[in-house]
Amino acid sequence: MAAAYIQGEFKKIGLEPKGDPSVYTQSFPFKAGTHGTGKAANIVGFLDNKRENTIIIGAHYDHLGNGNQGSSLDANPQGKIHNGADDNASGVAGVIELARYFKGNKNKEKYNFLFICFSGEELGLFGSKYFTEHPTFDLSKTNYMLNMDMIGRLDANTNGLAVSGTGTSPVWENSLKSLSSDALKIKTDSAGVGPSDHTSFYLKNIPVLHFFTGSHSDYHKPSDDWDKINYAGEAEVLKLMIKLIDKLDSQPKLTFLTTKNKSMSSARSFKVTMGVMPSYTSSVEGLQVDGVSDGKPAQKAGILTGDIITQIGELPIKDIQGYMEALGKFEKGQTVPVKVKRNGSEMTVNVTF
Repeated sequence: MAAAYIQGEFKKIGLEPKGDPSVYTQSFPFKAGTHGTGKAANIVGFLDNKRENTIIIGAHYDHLGNGNQGSSLDANPQGKIHNGADDNASGVAGVIELARYFKGNKNKEKYNFLFICFSGEELGLFGSKYFTEHPTFDLSKTNYMLNMDMIGRLDANTNGLAVSGTGTSPVWENSLKSLSSDALKIKTDSAGVGPSDHTSFYLKNIPVLHFFTGSHSDYHKPSDDWDKINYAGEAEVLKLMIKLIDKLDSQPKLTFLTTKNKSMSSARSFKVTMGVMPSYTSSVEGLQVDGVSDGKPAQKAGILTGDIITQIGELPIKDIQGYMEALGKFEKGQTVPVKVKRNGSEMTVNVTF
């Protein structure tokens, strides 16, 4: 149903099919461990400005279905519909609206546009991996790739937008810095590798950016639904992306740079978990908690959404990187004091991993 909806929108907008003729789909097989084998499809549309190079704008349209595939964070997920309004209908809506804008703005940019909605992201970036291995146009003619994954929950108090991949081309940091405002306070991360579809393009030496408005307690739960979306906030993210594309339109094809991917290497060293969702958009010192998972060590210790973790054991926590490195220092079964700030006051709780 989701695929059919996207196909219909691409057709109404007037994009050229860049998958199977006339239907926009690029079918692919996959094998995902205990999830078995199956078939899925990317949805691919092209806006031909008769230019040499192309900008790719993408998002994944798969989510968790009825909660049977194993990654739901609901206590009893089986049989419950997980609509994934933020993760990632918000990104898909962004792809469709940007396609509508660039098709109808009566301005012929100096680049073509490829609009693509990926399947299989939740099981392991299957759709984007397949596309980059079996592209439906000359992938070497890609200028850059913009990925939207969870752009529907802009915090109205902080207006924080996380943009990662800024180290993949020399132009990203300064371009984004010039566009940051009170309406959207941009926090950047240089890494080209991350847990979403832009990674597949970075690994093909293509400059990438990933746009993300932050984690929340509804992540991978049935409660991630339409009524929680900040529609005006998402519109601001799309306006920013349009300004960025316009700003770079007169520039030559971007230069690609490789990046250090510290967050991924740190993640592999985790021995324990606290069960909190870090804020990727916060600028406070420490780790701000965007959500707490039921039954996990943090919740049992009394840590709440909005708390700021400043120390774990003897290790000071200044940011998310420090938090991830600290987790690698502890073992399951250990009880350690954790300092948190709550409403301006500092307190200590004991967390048992």
